[in-house]
Amino acid sequence: MIETRPCRMGGILHRPSAGLATMTSRANASRSGNLRRGVAALAARMMAEDGISDFGFAKRKAARQLGISESEALPNNAEIEAELRAWQALYQDEEQPERLLEMRRAAIEVMRLLGEFRPYLTGGALDGTAGRYTEVDIELYPESAKDVEIFFLNHDIGYEHREPRRGAANAPEAILSFDWNRVPIRLSLYTAQAERVSRRNIERARLPAVEALVQASEGPSA
Repeated sequence: MIETRPCRMGGILHRPSAGLATMTSRANASRSGNLRRGVAALAARMMAEDGISDFGFAKRKAARQLGISESEALPNNAEIEAELRAWQALYQDEEQPERLLEMRRAAIEVMRLLGEFRPYLTGGALDGTAGRYTEVDIELYPESAKDVEIFFLNHDIGYEHREPRRGAANAPEAILSFDWNRVPIRLSLYTAQAERVSRRNIERARLPAVEALVQASEGPSA
């Protein structure tokens, strides 16, 4: 690191030049930019290869692996998404569109089945960044989380109950996961009142919007 303290030579106080301060500032900015790109690239790879769907979790995990403090400037979701799309274009160019369409079709079937619980599609299956191992993320807003579990039991649908991450902002009340025609589904159950709460950087879509995405992908019918 370049020190910029004033020094005294020959009885005259000399201060560092503006040029030296500018060079230091540029060096710090360059280092910060390189760190952000490194974290974004690793987080994107984790999301593509490991099926991680939470941008915040992915970038924090990437930062830890790279030995970078979370207090440093980490990439935002848009930077990670750009890296993720670039990674998929390079390594999953042929299979990703087909997998995405398969996931959206599964989402439509599940959303129709659970229509009474106000389902919304979110995550990679909605924004197009879903990869080979990504789960289909669907949010539900039932009157009670128990109503959903009773529905599953009555329809003989097996599921796994996961504990939400405690302390996380806007954490759901419960998470249920299961497979639907070989497509992994994750249901995040929120209170009915939470449906009206806007969450930053979270896109979600009701059934008609998802059906429109699938129709656009399939093209005009014969």
